[in-house]
Amino acid sequence: MSNPALKTSDPSSPDDPQQHDDAAGYYVPGDPIADTKAPGGPVEDKWDTRQFEARIVNPANRRKVSVIMVGTGLAGGSAAATLGEAGYQVKTFCYQDSPRRAHSIAAQGGINAAKNYKGDGDSVHRLFYDTIKGGDYRSRETNVFRLAQVSTNIIDQCVAQGVPFAREYGGLLDNRSFGGVQVSRTFYARGQTGQQLLLGAYQALERQIGAGTVQQYSRHEMVELVVVDGRARGVIVRDMVTGELETHLADVVVLASGGYGNVFFLSTNAMGCNVTATWRAHRKGAYMANPCYTQIHPTCIPVSGAHQSKLTLMSESLRNDGRIWVPKDAKDADKDPREIAEDDRDYYLERIYPSFGNLVPRDIASRQAKNMCDEGRGVGPEVEGVRRGVYLDFSEAIERLGRPAIESKYGNLFDMYARITGEDPYEVPMRIYPAVHYVMGGLWVDYDLQSTIPGLFVAGEANFSDHGANRLGASALMQGLADGYFVLPNTIRDYLADSPFEKIEESHPAVVEARESAEARINHFLSNKGTRSVDSYHRELGNIMWEYCGMERTEDGLKKAIDLIRTLKDDFWRNVKVLGTGDGVNQSLEKAGRVADFFELGELMCIDALNRRESCGGHFRGESQTEDGEALRHDDQYAYVAAWEWAGEGEKPVLHKEDLVYEAVKMAARSYK
Repeated sequence: MSNPALKTSDPSSPDDPQQHDDAAGYYVPGDPIADTKAPGGPVEDKWDTRQFEARIVNPANRRKVSVIMVGTGLAGGSAAATLGEAGYQVKTFCYQDSPRRAHSIAAQGGINAAKNYKGDGDSVHRLFYDTIKGGDYRSRETNVFRLAQVSTNIIDQCVAQGVPFAREYGGLLDNRSFGGVQVSRTFYARGQTGQQLLLGAYQALERQIGAGTVQQYSRHEMVELVVVDGRARGVIVRDMVTGELETHLADVVVLASGGYGNVFFLSTNAMGCNVTATWRAHRKGAYMANPCYTQIHPTCIPVSGAHQSKLTLMSESLRNDGRIWVPKDAKDADKDPREIAEDDRDYYLERIYPSFGNLVPRDIASRQAKNMCDEGRGVGPEVEGVRRGVYLDFSEAIERLGRPAIESKYGNLFDMYARITGEDPYEVPMRIYPAVHYVMGGLWVDYDLQSTIPGLFVAGEANFSDHGANRLGASALMQGLADGYFVLPNTIRDYLADSPFEKIEESHPAVVEARESAEARINHFLSNKGTRSVDSYHRELGNIMWEYCGMERTEDGLKKAIDLIRTLKDDFWRNVKVLGTGDGVNQSLEKAGRVADFFELGELMCIDALNRRESCGGHFRGESQTEDGEALRHDDQYAYVAAWEWAGEGEKPVLHKEDLVYEAVKMAARSYK
């Protein structure tokens, strides 16, 4: 029986969800989908059972099996290293000049693990529960429990590799807290955790390159997936230095190509982050799950003007010691914050959510920051007539702990803030505001991390599986390394037990079709006689996405966004101008292909958001809120994964629903008060 507190407060919303099917006419209903790989039995036994039941490839046969890995960040790099060490023949591809430059390097605050080193009540089950609750009960229970189980192994693996985690005085690994939890389970290396973990995975990868089990192709971008007889068998890549298209074939393909937050143009992602690898797979039959689920990070340096091309993340770990506030009176918004008396400050998170205070989950902290600014109490310079910033103040922590203690914890983050803003955060409170950071949506995968295309596996942020409608802080690094080191190597072998498969030649019709499709796209961009730059289209698309499919969505806004995107996309294909040729380095050409895919993704994100007429996680639907303005879920209608199938050019997408069934936890109204 559904919780009455979770039903809509809209009296016109009846038990029949079709009466409020806002997205009717935008998609076609499809057959239900289910994960058939997760074993039966108690949730805590499923992973052990699956590892035992998964078939094994003997060591002699592994040398005959070929694997393609697209992306070499934490998920791809660790998976390639592990598969190479197991004896498989692996090819890795990344568009960066080195795997060391993968966007995983940008993660700052830490990595979660249920070690309970602080003795404060943490456990595998508590990490599992916090993740399910933090994701607003929209993640798959089996995958999340496995993630919590595997988390404890990750720390041991990384320590053995030499990752320099912070330590306490006695030499034990230190922990700190992150949003959405009441225990200390986050391991960290100052504000450089992603960089240090990536270097560990990179060293493991380089070891296998030296051993000859892994071939590394840097400055290569995947532009098409090769599917032969229904199975993923290879990729078409473009050498970004020479401009040549190359065909690479294998027994299995793994996508670990990261997230698509750059569909919003302004995000904390590296500017090269894109959706092309997963979107090319989507167009070949891989379902895209929950594409509208976007992580809005609450602690980013605010936008300073229309000149910006990206935003800068300030680690969520800062919320451990920093206090967030705005003036109580909007008239004080332009004052020096040091001149605003304590009684005139509104520590709004501590006021509204006394149990969690400044450590509420990211979606709640982000939405309340927006609310404060919408009320006119935002701080900082006006951008387009609005002050979009709140204070993150360390003065109390510096007084209590001393400046050296704060420097030891956050020194590199403070230095980065000072270099970017020209302000000293030791003397003047930081200014922060929410920004697009991570995406919880991605290609649909089963318990084995296999997509709806046999032989196509998806790891890390590129899949949808572990975070639901909102990711808890410090869980991205955890999922990437869990998938790469421990999950994928144990599940992919079940598929590869039937290999090596029939050898495919480059002359095969499916291979030729994939290559010709990639060539046609490139030739169109190079020959199009347009007048607008790729970046101008990307920025306009991003503005549409942020305005209508960002922190708050409405039916009218989403429908308007879909119309705007379709019109802009048509103009893009007719009027985009790509300078240069295809015979060498051409960043304009690279961007054109990526932005073309962002247009199609953006439209699907809006359709997905329109279909989900509820507020959950960071996805606030204006028509679905409680009397006090909090998010209101509708478990009786939307407790499912939305898995979208590509139906063809110009056709409506097909919606397949995977029902979310909870056995180890009970759905409840999410509260952090």
